[in-house]
Amino acid sequence: MSFGVFSRNRVPRLGWRCGDDVLDLAAAGVTPAATLDDLFAEGRREWDAATERAVAAAAAGAEPRYPVDEVTLELPFAVADFVDFYASLEHATNMGRLFRPAAEPLLPNWRHMPLGYHGRAGTVVVSGTDVVRPSGQLAAGDFGPTRKLDVEVELGFVVGAAAPSFRDAVFGVVLVNDWSARDMQGWEYQPLGPFLGKSFATSISAWVTPLSLLEDARVAAPPQHPEPVAPLRGGRDWALDIDLELELNAQVLTRCNARTLYWTGPQLLAHLTSNGTQLRAGELLATGTISAPGPGSLIELGRDFLADGDEVVIRGAVGTLELGEVRGRVKPAVSGT
Repeated sequence: MSFGVFSRNRVPRLGWRCGDDVLDLAAAGVTPAATLDDLFAEGRREWDAATERAVAAAAAGAEPRYPVDEVTLELPFAVADFVDFYASLEHATNMGRLFRPAAEPLLPNWRHMPLGYHGRAGTVVVSGTDVVRPSGQLAAGDFGPTRKLDVEVELGFVVGAAAPSFRDAVFGVVLVNDWSARDMQGWEYQPLGPFLGKSFATSISAWVTPLSLLEDARVAAPPQHPEPVAPLRGGRDWALDIDLELELNAQVLTRCNARTLYWTGPQLLAHLTSNGTQLRAGELLATGTISAPGPGSLIELGRDFLADGDEVVIRGAVGTLELGEVRGRVKPAVSGT
């Protein structure tokens, strides 16, 4: 049960996922909104009301609805901005050991604020989009296609309104795969962090699960030590018990859960806006790799990196509520790069 944008005959329509079908919400009289961006403009009260009407309409067998495999699934919203955080203690520790083996795994600031980087909104793509192997600097004097293409299992919060509270600002969640060229990342990331090693593609699910349907998934977040500064002390009851799995070429490699994240969605939002930054509808706030109980990336699993032709699928669920999937296949680097 989630919102998405689909097209038939190239005309985009706001839809509701009903199992293997998609319900045309405007044609069914659920909402006049033609796209998810239109629904964002209506605000929290209408988001929740439209969700209730969509759930009821789907249960009542409302029409018209179409098989999902007979429509084209579009990017569900216009991505206004993209921030990728580093919210998993386990992932940050694992990566610190890999990238800085002679130093403490966690940098001194990690437990004091949610670290992140400003990503590239223009290369966020919908599930099913092929990902071309990127080229770039891999080491001093070494330019070419990445030899260490990786995936990252993440959750993304979709901002629907410029509101001060998490509950009023965030419309819902998507699944995220932040593709990463680890050799490019390792060469470039100090001192300013990730750049070209991640900006070539970030895949998101075609379906946005409304926040109101995730109330039953709310659990207490893991303890934090030391206590963060005052603006970051809230939101500890907003960990989300969402099961995630990573599949490579039809084989499940690992499973993890968003409830393990050290920093919660409200804390990510509070930190992002603490310097006066103004939110816009369509912003995407990703959690960073979720690496507990199982690792959320190939590099942490100690596996080979992705080969051309490999297909990656990330799935998420809360009990019987499926959050959809993020699917992508690796294409060879463009000739001549």
